[in-house]
Amino acid sequence: MWRELHPIGRDADSGGYRRSAWTGADADCRTWFQEQAARRGLAYETDRNGNQWAWLGDPAAGDAVVTGSHLDSVPDGGAFDGPLGVVSAFAALDELRARGAEFTRPLAVTNFGDEEGARFGLACVGSRLTAGQLTKEQAYELRDGDGVRLPEAMEAAGYDPEAIGADPGRLARIGAFVELHVEQGRALDLSGDPVGIASAIWPHGRWRFDFRGEANHAGTTRLADRRDPMLSYAETVLAARREAELAGAVATFGKISVEPNGVNAIPSLVRGWLDARAADQDTLDTVVTAVEKAAREYADRHGVDLAVVRESFTPVVEFAHALRDELGAILRERTGRAVPVLGTGAGHDAGILSASVPTAMLFVRNPTGVSHSPAEHAAEDDCAAGVRALADVLEGLACR
Repeated sequence: MWRELHPIGRDADSGGYRRSAWTGADADCRTWFQEQAARRGLAYETDRNGNQWAWLGDPAAGDAVVTGSHLDSVPDGGAFDGPLGVVSAFAALDELRARGAEFTRPLAVTNFGDEEGARFGLACVGSRLTAGQLTKEQAYELRDGDGVRLPEAMEAAGYDPEAIGADPGRLARIGAFVELHVEQGRALDLSGDPVGIASAIWPHGRWRFDFRGEANHAGTTRLADRRDPMLSYAETVLAARREAELAGAVATFGKISVEPNGVNAIPSLVRGWLDARAADQDTLDTVVTAVEKAAREYADRHGVDLAVVRESFTPVVEFAHALRDELGAILRERTGRAVPVLGTGAGHDAGILSASVPTAMLFVRNPTGVSHSPAEHAAEDDCAAGVRALADVLEGLACR
């Protein structure tokens, strides 16, 4: 399975993956998923929001145990973020069948669409739509960098954008959702454990900072006469780093758009996107407020206008304690040792679904802690340990 997925959407120069939603690479990943379902005799379906499902047992029976993740990527992303959870889900089912497990609850493997938000700027679109956290009207307003609207992209890929929206009937089928994911940090590497259980997802969001100045000639305009938004933006980037360090949080300007974007032109507009995350809501609010305050001071100093727009936000997610504890008990019984429980600053479909169904997450050790990069990695034996842990959990939940 890993070898089949490996070349899809991979850039030959960077070695990273470009599997944005509703593109050719995304379609190839979806075809791969459908083929995996067919090989195992699973009932395949795509829901109204473009999420894929492979069912063992009656989907309408309710109380199903669902596992999976996503197959799309950030620009030049790594091979493991998302795909490891989907591959491991199919592999865990294979393991359970090899054990002769008898299922007492329906089981499903899923691939949620557009989790990374790389194309339209909003993460977890597929799960947000399903959970009713993103309305059809809001989704229709999403555009990519070329101005293509989400419904146009879906239609071009062969999906019906008129059908998208909240799907409470589908959520009612799910009794528990367990997502396996490569760890996006080094907590497991430092503790020496191959697998961990998630406790919570930090609150996080994305804010767009629009600095508007005045375009002019780079060679003839005196420094004193300039209204250069790039200066305000650059100072704000440094302020974000400073405020995050003071608060023990993380804040990153990772995307920028410049107009007119000429080497010999002073910009008229610099648009930067801030990604900020913290262990609790108060800390996050403190950081973002401080960054915006600093940005406005810099903008005023340089005669630049500033608009700040919050484009997305996810509050702190505490995974269902009962399900989390059940996973811990199952793995302790199987391995004879306690499995570490750790928080994460990364968002996931499991976090979105947690408001609607009991959810839990397993993490697989990442020796470098690098993620959203071609250098992202997990060792083969750790991946195998993740599959065994997921199989143990699914057996404990769905084969009682």
